[in-house]
Amino acid sequence: MTRQCDRFVRRVAGSVVLIGFLLGWFVNEWFFLIDAFAGVNLLQSTFTGVCPPRFLCQKLWGNTANAS
Repeated sequence: MTRQCDRFVRRVAGSVVLIGFLLGWFVNEWFFLIDAFAGVNLLQSTFTGVCPPRFLCQKLWGNTANAS
């Protein structure tokens, strides 16, 4: 991944976790499942190499995100 794409993926993951935590704390405890989903997605991406935010990054900035 390019540096720009790497930062994008980290920002998306951090935002999802933070939003899930805040919604779980202030709205309803079921929103904590968003954090669990984000964690499972990060974990599975280390094994499979499939990362949905990376695909979004490639769509936004083109195929230059494929470069390592």
